[in-house]
Amino acid sequence: MVKHNNVVPNLHFHKKYCASSRGPLKVKLALNQATRKKTRRMRRAAKAALIAPRPLNKLRPLVRCPTQRYSSKVRLGRGFSLAELKAAKLHPSYALTVGIAIDARRLNRSQDSFETNVARLEEYKKNLVVFSKKSTPSEIPSQLTGIIQPIVKPVKEIVMEAVTDEMKEFRAYTTMRLARQETKVAGYRVSVKNRKDKK
Repeated sequence: MVKHNNVVPNLHFHKKYCASSRGPLKVKLALNQATRKKTRRMRRAAKAALIAPRPLNKLRPLVRCPTQRYSSKVRLGRGFSLAELKAAKLHPSYALTVGIAIDARRLNRSQDSFETNVARLEEYKKNLVVFSKKSTPSEIPSQLTGIIQPIVKPVKEIVMEAVTDEMKEFRAYTTMRLARQETKVAGYRVSVKNRKDKK
């Protein structure tokens, strides 16, 4: 029996946390998260060892985010377009073997981004080192991790302007208040002026 001014009991004991004769387990448990985490780490390590000394990540192009709101932001894209590879004198099949990502569906609608990505490919070609299969382990460097040719943001120069006496004397709030008042009475003043002109 409910005593005092307590919450009316409305408990739901319909979830079955264990399989029974009535039916299977209804609640999904995630008791294997740690095991899955370890499995993923082992797979990543195995993949890295398989492709060594090649880097883990591929070279990706610089693209603009879609829509007017985010178009000022630059991010890494899915892959280079075929036109960009052609301008950098790279065959798509060869580019895949040297760690360059390709997106055959991507089109170049901006000459600026096209030239940027071609320059990115040229720089990668300049730094690219291809080892022969007969190379000894001592000749091969350690595997490169992280983003290849990451986005470099330009450093903005802050120029401080000297504060003059004229700037100090300027009253911004007063100027705005007077301008607002003038716009309110502008129509009335025009009508008064027209009446005087008619006389």
